[in-house]
Amino acid sequence: MLEPAKLKHRKQHRNRGAFSGRATKGAELAFGSVGLKTMETGEITARQLEAARRAMTHAVQRGGKIWIRIFPHTPVTKKAAEVPMGAGKGSIEYYSAVIKAGTLIFEMDGIDVPSAREALRLAGHKLPLKTRVVTRITH
Repeated sequence: MLEPAKLKHRKQHRNRGAFSGRATKGAELAFGSVGLKTMETGEITARQLEAARRAMTHAVQRGGKIWIRIFPHTPVTKKAAEVPMGAGKGSIEYYSAVIKAGTLIFEMDGIDVPSAREALRLAGHKLPLKTRVVTRITH
């Protein structure tokens, strides 16, 4: 699973104020010819990202090239069950990434477009956000 190798601060705020607007950076295909784009804003955990990547890799039988365009930098903490209020912040439970609407999550190249579209569709079902498969416009 993806997680940062080193952090300046182990625990941080989740910045849930960033849950609005559309993506300006990372909204265009940059590497591959087919990509998976989010249609809504939300959080994606490292586990969800890994599950989607595995589904995609399995669907294409390890063919082609896959780019993961996002990274879960934000640590999310959780307190143990039945712990009273106070006594500080909980321990790190998982890492997540805030994704704005329009962000590309995955890109693929090196395989035929129908296979890539199907693989990305399967990957989209593993994510908690609505997604759309986009292709590069070729003239």
